[in-house]
Amino acid sequence: MPHYRMESQAGGRVAGVDEAGRGPLAGPVMAAAVVFTAGIPRGLGALLDDSKKLSAAAREAAFAALLAAAAKGRLDYAVAAASAVEIGRLNILRATHLAMSRAIARLGSLPDLALVDGNQPPPLPCRVQCVIGGDAESFSIAAASILAKVIRDRAMARLHPRWPNYGFASHAGYPTARHRAALAEHGPCPHHRRGFAPVDQAWLFAVAAQD
Repeated sequence: MPHYRMESQAGGRVAGVDEAGRGPLAGPVMAAAVVFTAGIPRGLGALLDDSKKLSAAAREAAFAALLAAAAKGRLDYAVAAASAVEIGRLNILRATHLAMSRAIARLGSLPDLALVDGNQPPPLPCRVQCVIGGDAESFSIAAASILAKVIRDRAMARLHPRWPNYGFASHAGYPTARHRAALAEHGPCPHHRRGFAPVDQAWLFAVAAQD
């Protein structure tokens, strides 16, 4: 379970920042920033962990608890995205950093320090400290990972009715065997990411088939 040591020792207004969706072949990359304004609310800490370690039901429970804490003024949070088009134009790392900077900008006020999961510091308008494996080390990063993951999964599910051939509701755009097969059969849709090899290959095949 994460702990609150990093936030409490840093002092000032500290935001945990994490992303969801760097690996998929489709959809946006999502980032969240979380500031616990008065420590960890009672009972919430037991629900938080790296979003990838939690079941879907556990993530949803933690997500609901985070929103409830925000409604009571116990935390400040913001979520932002970089689109598939931006990913194709910038590359996935730079697009992820763009989403993180947008999330920080949407917070109620600028933090003194951003604890960012990973080892690549994004260009943020505040001091940045990278934390490798941060979603297992820091409550605020874990909270950000859960918010970003749940909101991104919901966004991908909303794409499913319009693009049912790809199965976005089941795999959220990740390169599962089913998704790769659908991409090969139907070609890419506007939400697929250019610059990712399976998407570019499917796009070239689709263009060749039209000639």
